[in-house]
Amino acid sequence: MLVTGVSGAGKSSALKVLEDLGYEAVDNLPVSLIGRLVSDGGLPHPIAIGTDIRTRGFDAGGFLRDLEQLIQRPGVDVTLLFLDCDDEILGRRFEETRRRHPLADERPISDGLRQEREQMDKVREQAGVLIDTSDMELKDLKRTLEGHFALDAHTGPAIFVTSFSFRRGLPRDADLVFDVRFLRNPHYDPDLRPLSGCDESVSAYISEDEGFQPFFDNLTRLIEPLIPRYAEEGKNYLTIAVGCTGGRHRSVFVAEKLNTWLGGKTTRLQLRHRDLDKTGNSD
Repeated sequence: MLVTGVSGAGKSSALKVLEDLGYEAVDNLPVSLIGRLVSDGGLPHPIAIGTDIRTRGFDAGGFLRDLEQLIQRPGVDVTLLFLDCDDEILGRRFEETRRRHPLADERPISDGLRQEREQMDKVREQAGVLIDTSDMELKDLKRTLEGHFALDAHTGPAIFVTSFSFRRGLPRDADLVFDVRFLRNPHYDPDLRPLSGCDESVSAYISEDEGFQPFFDNLTRLIEPLIPRYAEEGKNYLTIAVGCTGGRHRSVFVAEKLNTWLGGKTTRLQLRHRDLDKTGNSD
């Protein structure tokens, strides 16, 4: 596995997670040298190699040519993982850690990021797996990498259900997005407003909406046949996102209910409420 991406997006953290999953991790190894690691019988065990603009002699065009040669080698299964992140968040990460962007020198961080993206765009287009870490904590990155690259035997894709607020933007890694802003809104009930979709009274309130059960029945009928089809196509990870205005009531309730339903379909299932604990969110 080749691990690359924009500076500050989490490549070093990803390599540590992959090492915990059982991969041998090597950082900043020129792709042209990777072939020396591959014996005639292939690699004795999985290996994750980090390479980016900091790697000596790195050039996007040369990287892609070396990658193509590596893909054509018999006995080697190659995956290119690209880690990306929103520029504004990357800027904050560099400022908070007081690190200098590798290409910025004495210029603003934004200049280094712009130059790096110009170099890495073609590499990004060739990635087999793209992970955007903008809204991720380390635990979220670990969960995502486990879903994609866990070495233990499993069947079918790992499924991740997340609720979110449309005000704060769509989850960038979502495969399926469902908008539940049409449902009855607990925000307008003073007693329910401080609660969340995890609370029984809020669940009962939304369930009383005559449009909820037909919607949920149709939702599950849509999703159920997709899971085995994704598995047939070799998709290892499926993210289902459910959104409402504030990410506190309706989306949380529907995500919880969908997670319960999916629990009977797969053992590789995780749930997250992305915006539930963020200040200022309401439906």
